[in-house]
Amino acid sequence: MSVCITVRLLTSAAAANTHAWTKVKVGSHRHFAAPIRLAKKSGPKILRRMTEGQSTPVRLLGVEAGGTSTIAVMEEWDGNGRREIIAGPANLRLLTDSQLSRHFRTIANGLPRPDAVAIGMAGARTEVDRERIRRAAVKVWPGVPCYATNDLETALIAADDAVTAVYDRRRKRRSKNAPTVNVLVLSGTGSCCFGRTCDGQTAKVGGWGHILGDKGSGFEIGLRALKAVVYYYDCDGVWSKLGQRLLRKLQLNEPDDLIGWAQRAGKDDVAALAVEVFNAWSEGDKIASDILEGAAHSLADDAISCAKRLVKTGARVRFVLAGGVLLKQPRFAKKVAQLLRRFWPNAIVTPLKRESVWGAVQLARRHFQTGRARVPASHDSLSTPRDPAAKPGPSRYGEPFFPSLESLRLSPTEQRNPRSMNLDRLSIAEAIVLMLSEDERIPPAILAERKKIEQAVKLILRALKRGGRLFYIGAGTSGRLGVLDASECPPTFRAPPGLVQGIIAGGQRALWESTESAEDDPVAGAQAIQFRGVNRKDVVVGIAASGRTPFVWGALHAAKQRGAKTILLCFNPHLEISRRNRPDLVIAPDVGPEILTGSTRLKSGTATKLILNIFTTLAMVQMGKVVSNLMVDVNPSNVKLRNRAVRIVCELTGVEDVTAKATLEKSGWVVKQALRRLRPSA
Repeated sequence: MSVCITVRLLTSAAAANTHAWTKVKVGSHRHFAAPIRLAKKSGPKILRRMTEGQSTPVRLLGVEAGGTSTIAVMEEWDGNGRREIIAGPANLRLLTDSQLSRHFRTIANGLPRPDAVAIGMAGARTEVDRERIRRAAVKVWPGVPCYATNDLETALIAADDAVTAVYDRRRKRRSKNAPTVNVLVLSGTGSCCFGRTCDGQTAKVGGWGHILGDKGSGFEIGLRALKAVVYYYDCDGVWSKLGQRLLRKLQLNEPDDLIGWAQRAGKDDVAALAVEVFNAWSEGDKIASDILEGAAHSLADDAISCAKRLVKTGARVRFVLAGGVLLKQPRFAKKVAQLLRRFWPNAIVTPLKRESVWGAVQLARRHFQTGRARVPASHDSLSTPRDPAAKPGPSRYGEPFFPSLESLRLSPTEQRNPRSMNLDRLSIAEAIVLMLSEDERIPPAILAERKKIEQAVKLILRALKRGGRLFYIGAGTSGRLGVLDASECPPTFRAPPGLVQGIIAGGQRALWESTESAEDDPVAGAQAIQFRGVNRKDVVVGIAASGRTPFVWGALHAAKQRGAKTILLCFNPHLEISRRNRPDLVIAPDVGPEILTGSTRLKSGTATKLILNIFTTLAMVQMGKVVSNLMVDVNPSNVKLRNRAVRIVCELTGVEDVTAKATLEKSGWVVKQALRRLRPSA
C-alpha cells in the first residue's frame, strides 16, 4: 500500500513566515516524517564546469541509514538548494534484499532522480554487504552510479569535511596543527570507534552489536540500569529511585513486571531507557553515576585502542564525538572528552558538527566528479605491488593476484557441451543415459592427475603428522563439499573436529542458501584464513571449479604468506597463473563441459567429492586409523555405528558378538582399546 505524506518546502517564502505545502507519495513502509528543506548554496567550480550547458541540474543524493532513522539529502546545483527526507531505521543485517529495495524506493519516491548516490548504512561490514546495497540501489536508481559504505565512514567524512573547511581558512596553521588521524567515537543505540589516517588506513574497534559489544552505548546504559536496580533490590530489599523511574517510564507496576517486559523488549526499547539514567544522574543518583562513569571509560578506552592501531601514542589525533548519546548529552560528552585528553595528552576532541548524511553527500560528489566505481577497501597484501619503491597511495598496487575473467574464456566449465545441445528436447530416459555417460569421463580425468593427487595426499599426511591441520576453502558447491568432507572425518576416523576444517564463502548461511556474491571478496577469504589461525604446519586446499574464485585466491594468498602449503583444485586445465602467485600444487582434471552449461554442481561437483574423499581417506589410512579395510577409529555415536563397531571387533578377533559388545562397553566404545583388550599384542 502506498502512503501520501505532507511536507513543507522551506524556500524564500518560508523566510517570510509563509509556508508552501505539498504531498509526496512514498512506497509501503513504516510510518515516518518527511520534512523537505530547501536552502540555496552554490556548488564548487569544478561541478559548474562539468555541468555547463546541461539543461538539468546535477543532483547528488546522500543516504545515511542507521538503527534509529534514515536521512536522505539531495543537493542540487541549479540554485534551488537542498532537499531532505527522513525515513525509518535500516540496519543491513536486519533487512532482506526485498526489504532493502523497498526502503530505497521509499526515498526515491520523494525525490527527483539523482546523478550519483552514496549510501552509508549500519551493518555494512564487508564487500559482500556493500554489493548488496549496490544491487538494491541499481533496482531503484537504474543507471545511477552508487557508492556503498557503512555509516561510520560517512560520519567521519562529514567530520573531516567540516574541519578541512576550517583549515582552508587558516592555511598557515594547517600543516603544523592538523591531526594525522581522525577517530570517530560513536555512541547511539549501539557504539563503535572508527579511525582513519591521512593516507587512508583504517581501524575499527567495537561495532559488534548489542550481544557481543556496544560498550558505552544507549543500549548498554539501559541494560546496566535494569540489571543494577534488580541487583540492589535483591541485596537491600529496597527499590531504588532509578528503579522507580524505569517503572514509570515503562508503565509497569512492580519490579516483577520487568521480567516479562525484558523478554519482549527490542534493542531500541532498552536503549530508550538511557534517557532516564541521564536524568537520574543530573539529580545526583549514585547508581546512575556509577553506570555512566563505566560507560564513559568504556568509550574512551575503545577510542584510545583505535588510535593506537593507527599511530604511536602521543601523535596528534582528533577524536570526533558522534551519535545521539554523545551529541544529546553534553555533560556525558564532556566526561568522555576529559578521559580522552587524560589518556591521550595531544588529543583534539570535538563533537560532530554536521549530520553524518553530509558525509554521504560529499562521497556522492566525489563519485560524480571522478566517475569511478568504488574500489573496496582491502588489506595491502591482497594485491601485487606494481613498484616496491612506490610511495604509499591508492595507485601503488597493480592487478589483483587472482586470474582475470579472461582466463575463463577457455575453461571447460564455461563451454557448451556439444552432446547436450538438445537437452531440453530429450526424454527423461534419454537424459539419464546422457548424464551418466558424461559422468563416465570423470574417473579417467582424475586418474590423469593421479601423480599430483598423490603429492597432495603426502603433503596432507606430513602436515597432520606434524600437528598441522587440513583446510578446505571454497564458494557455493565447492565450499559445501569441503565442509561436508571435513564434517565426516570426526565420526569416521575419530579425528578432532579441528583437524580437518571447511570454510565457505558467506559463512554458515551459505551452506543452505545461495550467497553467490560472497565469492567475489578476496579480503573475506584472507580474513577467514587469518582468524582460523592458519600457520606453517597447515595445508590449505582451495576449491574453485573455474579456478578463478577471488574468495579462494584471497585465502590461498594469505595462507602462503603464513607459510602454509597451498593446493588449488580446479577443473580448468587452461588456467594461467603467474609463477609468483602459483600455489604449491595445482590439480586440474579436464572433465569437459557440463551438460548444463556452467552448472559446476554436476561433473565438477562429483569430481570434487571423489578427490576430497581420496585426500582424507588415504591420509587417515596412513595415519593408522584403518586396519585391513575396517575403520578401527570409528566413533560409535549411534545404534548403527555401535553395531558396526561390534562387527569390526568380531572380524578382527574372531570373538562372538556378546563378547565384542561387552568389551567395547568396558572400553568406552573405543574400538582400538577393545582390540587391545582382546588381542594384547595388537
